[in-house]
Amino acid sequence: MSFEEICPAGAVFAPLRLVKARLLAYYPTMSLMKILGLSGLFLASCQFLAADTIQLKDQSSVTGKILAEKPDSVVVDVGYTVLVVPRTFIARVSKAADAVLPITTASNLLSNVMSSQFYYPSVSGTPLRDVSELVKQIGEAVVQVRTPEGLGSGFFINADGYLITNFHVIEGETEISVEVYRQADGQLDRETFKQVKIIAINKFHDLALLHIEDKNAPKFKYVTLGNSDALTVGDSVFAIGSPLGLERTVTSGILSTKTRELEGELYLQTSTQINPGNSGGPLFNLAGEVVGVTNMKITFGEGLGFAIPAELVRNFLDHRDAFAYSADNPNNPYRYLDPPSRVRHVVPAAQ
Repeated sequence: MSFEEICPAGAVFAPLRLVKARLLAYYPTMSLMKILGLSGLFLASCQFLAADTIQLKDQSSVTGKILAEKPDSVVVDVGYTVLVVPRTFIARVSKAADAVLPITTASNLLSNVMSSQFYYPSVSGTPLRDVSELVKQIGEAVVQVRTPEGLGSGFFINADGYLITNFHVIEGETEISVEVYRQADGQLDRETFKQVKIIAINKFHDLALLHIEDKNAPKFKYVTLGNSDALTVGDSVFAIGSPLGLERTVTSGILSTKTRELEGELYLQTSTQINPGNSGGPLFNLAGEVVGVTNMKITFGEGLGFAIPAELVRNFLDHRDAFAYSADNPNNPYRYLDPPSRVRHVVPAAQ
């Protein structure tokens, strides 16, 4: 199937035009001691009665009292100091009662150590909930992305205003605004932010990273990035976005297939209704985790929507420096004026 048969979810859709049709450096793995910046760290040397144990991937362990468990780290009191252990170094967590805690496995070591707060990976064992309950909890993290040519959707990945959308939503544009919807005092407040910077783009995977830079911008609600590999065909999923400009629209369906090949790329296929304006919005599982980014549909069919797998989104964010946007680079989606041309006047032949 060619892309001529596929209509991006943000394509021109008469009569309402929505959108146009279609930092990280590598370094060798360092030890936990170097990353924590601690000297004289006792690993498996301090024993506590009825203590919790964190088994590390390098076969050593940390023993103490677990004070807090976060999506990206575990905080443990070892008696003389408090350590924050990144989950990427943890093989297993055992509490005093020998209960094994779920451990998040991240796809990239550096992203979780150096940029653990830039985005938040999912945590294994998150309970499943109803769509109505999840929409109330995470709906405010979904936004509308506007350009002079149309609109699409997006979602925050952290509280500092960084958000993901589709590349084709902002392709060729530098004037971008983001509409955020927040519940306050029992009513919905709409706020538009116009100082939006393009941070990184990946044309081939149709992804863009934006940042709201308005002065006095508040902290934003954000969502976690899940694991689409853990999905099973038939699992329930749902989308939130702005189809045809109707913001905060929720649609639900099932995962039809995890490996729909289109033009050499693999997409999630879903029966969740996807329409122009959904582009760049999140596709959630019932744990409230983003498992894909909606980006296109079949124009002549219903219930044939497609989403970019969350693994590609995490890879894009982990290596965002490699995809950094620059208006001076002609390979970036910048709108150029037509070059000047000579107008040739034809002189009629003499009679």
